Amino acid sequence: MLPSELKHLPSSEELPCSDDTPVDNEDQNLLPNVLLFLLNTIWAERMDWYFGVDMAVYHPTGENPRIPVVPDAFLSIGVERKKGGKSRRSYVVWEEKGVVPILTLEIVSHQPGSEYGEKMGIYQKLGVLYYLVYNPEFWQRDRHRPFEVYKLVNGQYQLESGEPYWMPEVGLGIGRCQTVFGNLPQEQLAWFDQNGNRYLSEAEAERQQKERLAARLRALGEDPDQLL
Repeated sequence: MLPSELKHLPSSEELPCSDDTPVDNEDQNLLPNVLLFLLNTIWAERMDWYFGVDMAVYHPTGENPRIPVVPDAFLSIGVERKKGGKSRRSYVVWEEKGVVPILTLEIVSHQPGSEYGEKMGIYQKLGVLYYLVYNPEFWQRDRHRPFEVYKLVNGQYQLESGEPYWMPEVGLGIGRCQTVFGNLPQEQLAWFDQNGNRYLSEAEAERQQKERLAARLRALGEDPDQLL
């Protein structure tokens, strides 16, 4: 799109912040937010990224720039954490110096959506490098895997293999894990390092440290319950 055409596009203040479509299940809010909270720890010192959850992404590659695509989550690198020091209402590509998300995530619900069709086509045309589809319950219905990573290769999405899947352009891996959230066991999505080690939440890291200390005390013949 030419600079002269960009001048006539609406600003973020003029555009709705979402498509007002309610989520189908709690995981569509919970799992992306878990990824966001982890990133806030992993990349605490970095100010050049933004992770949006259920937020409208406006882009000039569709038929109408006023019609957004709304991923369950997306990650952009090379943008401000707070745009102009303020929270974003939506992500408007032409106000982000043309930076499109490097990663988008869709979580499939009980109602078949467009995760494997229309949305994939939108992200492909937009130039999103990694497209993730998490489908833990209905993958057999949809004839897909429970967790899929697609990478844009020569303008087309290519299904990748391996989990956790390492994304060198992002500097993170992503995959599934079994963990406990709110005292309930649950499968979640998580970030991993290049060696396949999962990044722990602050609560998990603290609990793991206490368990290691308790094990050392027992090895020395001490009762950790009397000391911790």
